Amino acid sequence: MTTSAHVTDDLTGDLETYRRELTGYCYRMLGSGFDADDAVQETMLRAWQAQSRFEGRSSLRVWLYRIATNVCLDMLRGRQRRALPMEMGPALGAEPPAMDLLPAGSWVSPVADERVLPVGADPAELVEARESVRLAFVAALQQLPARQRAALILCDVLRWQAAEAAALLETSVAAVNSALQRARATLPSTTQAGPLGDRERDLLARYVTAFESYDVDTLVTLLHTDAVQHMPPYALWLRGADSIIRWMLGHGAACRGSRLVATAANGAPAFAQYRPDPAGGHRPWSLQVLDVTDGRIATIHTFLDTAELYPAFGLPDFLPPAPMS
Repeated sequence: MTTSAHVTDDLTGDLETYRRELTGYCYRMLGSGFDADDAVQETMLRAWQAQSRFEGRSSLRVWLYRIATNVCLDMLRGRQRRALPMEMGPALGAEPPAMDLLPAGSWVSPVADERVLPVGADPAELVEARESVRLAFVAALQQLPARQRAALILCDVLRWQAAEAAALLETSVAAVNSALQRARATLPSTTQAGPLGDRERDLLARYVTAFESYDVDTLVTLLHTDAVQHMPPYALWLRGADSIIRWMLGHGAACRGSRLVATAANGAPAFAQYRPDPAGGHRPWSLQVLDVTDGRIATIHTFLDTAELYPAFGLPDFLPPAPMS
């Protein structure tokens, strides 16, 4: 009994070393940090239950990826694909006639960098890893059939050989290469943003100052003229810096007096937004993920489902009033 328990403990420890990279893989497959967590947990459970059947003919890592792929394929079967609101309907004006809700689970949701990005990676590898979890890229992946998606992530993101991917997917190398060709033709080209430099850090500092002071005259200068903002679970999305500013002065005026707390999501800068609480302090309102290109903000991804997101990001559920100076 002692030996059996020791073996189980060893396997549990080995499995845990792969949790972060498996979470990243499942997130790219499923487009949801919460679904990725469920998929990895199910992978670990299936691996633990099947440990007696693991014969070592492949590495533990390959075995786990095979299980995780099957779990993701099972979860995707018959499910509506996730997308960004910009793919679900036209942009609306800053004063929309109604605030329609998106169907539950229909949008790509964010994930914290610390749960999916590799630890100790060299700078070039880290840049690639960040790009592969950008919200736009993950949304584009969701357009691919599930097995094409798996092949592309394994080969183009994780750098597996086609033969390794074929063995995992239980298909031929020719089939994997064909899937890759179709997937690459489907995906739009992406621009690598690269790591943040002094210029970008200064931009973000000015954004925080302007947003917290609700200085819309400064905010508009920090956005690209064709900037986009969306805010799941609402179907609403806005195009153009002017529309975003009009929204902030209209429907969004209750955000005046907010505080922003820096975090990181999807390989991009992000901020937890806390709106003023009438009783004092600030309460969670949104998670903002920013796409920065060419020295300005191109997209503000604003996610309002804070009851689930804030715990997943380790964010506090209340900010007390700032101490008097």
